[in-house]
Amino acid sequence: MTEALHRRPRPRLHPHLHEAHWPPGVPQDAVPVRETLPQRLARVVAGRPDKAAIVYGGATLTYATLWRRIEALAGWMCESAGVQPGDRVLVIGQNAPQWVVACQAVLRAGAVALPVNPMCKREEIAFLADNGGARVAIAAQELLPQLRPLLGDGSGQVAQAAVWCYAEAIDAGSDEGRTLPDWVHAAPAALGDARLTGFEAAISEGLAPPPLPADPDALALLPYTSGTTGQPKGCRHTHATLLASLTASAAWKPVTCDSVVLTVAPLFHMLGLQNGQHLPLIQGATTVMLPRWDARAAGALMERHRVTAWSAPPAMVLDLFAHPDTAGRDLSSLSLLSGGGAAMPDAVAAMLRERYGLVYQEAYGLTETASFLHANPPQRCKRQCLGVPTQGVDSRIVDPVTLQELPPGEVGELVTHAPQVMLGYWRAPEADAASFITLDGQRFLRTGDLACMDEDGYFFLRDRLKRMINVSGYKVWPAEVESLMYAHPAVHEACVIALPDAQQGESVKALLVLKPGAEATLSPTDVIAWCREHMAVYKAPRQVEFVASLPKSGTGKILWRELQDAHTHAAAAAGAAAHRSSPTVTPENAP
Repeated sequence: MTEALHRRPRPRLHPHLHEAHWPPGVPQDAVPVRETLPQRLARVVAGRPDKAAIVYGGATLTYATLWRRIEALAGWMCESAGVQPGDRVLVIGQNAPQWVVACQAVLRAGAVALPVNPMCKREEIAFLADNGGARVAIAAQELLPQLRPLLGDGSGQVAQAAVWCYAEAIDAGSDEGRTLPDWVHAAPAALGDARLTGFEAAISEGLAPPPLPADPDALALLPYTSGTTGQPKGCRHTHATLLASLTASAAWKPVTCDSVVLTVAPLFHMLGLQNGQHLPLIQGATTVMLPRWDARAAGALMERHRVTAWSAPPAMVLDLFAHPDTAGRDLSSLSLLSGGGAAMPDAVAAMLRERYGLVYQEAYGLTETASFLHANPPQRCKRQCLGVPTQGVDSRIVDPVTLQELPPGEVGELVTHAPQVMLGYWRAPEADAASFITLDGQRFLRTGDLACMDEDGYFFLRDRLKRMINVSGYKVWPAEVESLMYAHPAVHEACVIALPDAQQGESVKALLVLKPGAEATLSPTDVIAWCREHMAVYKAPRQVEFVASLPKSGTGKILWRELQDAHTHAAAAAGAAAHRSSPTVTPENAP
């Protein structure tokens, strides 16, 4: 009897606090979506073939044309490149209609899309291709210098690649086309390699794809996220996990077939991939796309195309509304402004409400949860808040050591059970064992975020259990950057920490112990330049400091937390001193 009582699940401390603030008309229970993304898109195309799907550089792609291109590229992948169901395919490039076609064609072929940051260097791309087992790539032509060295005979290397040219997707003579950067206008590059096929040439082969993939539990997406081990890990998402996130997101925002969505966030990132690509497509909305962030161009597109919805990190929102051209634009069509990745500053949120009548709907999600997990109820948003668990989501605050659930107001680790949670990491059982726990018979993901819940059931981020730096919404893992920096011939020891950054949220700083004699010929600027050559720009330290030694524990481990805390306190003191000598920011004088 005692054993039976011990096994009985403990009652939840506060299971339904947030339901009092649930958005009207939004179902509280998750309804399983038993279809694949290609099946869903095929239904949308059949219902509105002539509607504009993507507007880019003055050119418009209808749903019917988009689908024909997706089918043809899927046919090329299967027939000419030998892609089989379940194979991983790299997709890498800046935002463009070709990116959308490529990603959707991979899914249409029954394969798995592996999105890659175009800022990655050759070594980083090589790791992702090798770890993910990708033998086919679809890439923008400016990535050819990084891609060519990876080409091989298929045994451990990329065997085939389709290469797109941005200029082939724009109307170069239109106002919108003319104002795009020069690299978008570049003519098609000479490929000169049988293993490389032009994107348009692949589509023009007109090869038929296989039948529509019909298993919603099949692997669909393998986005990589870094970890404290210093090596990125792939998150295994199925059609079902992706659609669980998307359907919940569509209900909370909402995005409908009448929406016009501005897509600026990078499509390789889950914020852009889910909110800027998948969500508009499955809803039959129109996407207005920019290749890269440009505040002036974004404002012009919003005004010209009457954009109704935009998901962006706070840094982009701040940049747009601080631009001098924005004050004179008619942005009255914009009714939905949402995002996450960092907290929206109070002064900016107040300015948006008072000047434009806009509420920034902060949300919370991870690569591991297909982006959307929590959201602020539109009718009752709280500032700098992760919102409440959305339909089907069971999130809790637990003691990181005992895993006991904590009452409102206490800080602990945020853990979650939801239909959009990934299956697990790609070929990383040790990471799975560390990241998943069982509570009350259910599998929960440990987010690594320290948070607390208020009396209304809203969640607030307080710190990070994991060692992670947030640069404009991009995760930077110090262990990975340190590992890359040790490749520098002058670096003896390295410790990477975060610094507060007014624009990016946080920036990367490296504390380095150099090898004897190196400091006489090496400057911090030299190291920063080297880092920018060997890692993505957002990962590269913006500050480098040479130190004589780094503090260590009795076992020889670098005490990174001690260094982080010291720099955090110093930055806070400096900020307080600056605040005392500067005027207070109010909604009237906010940027």
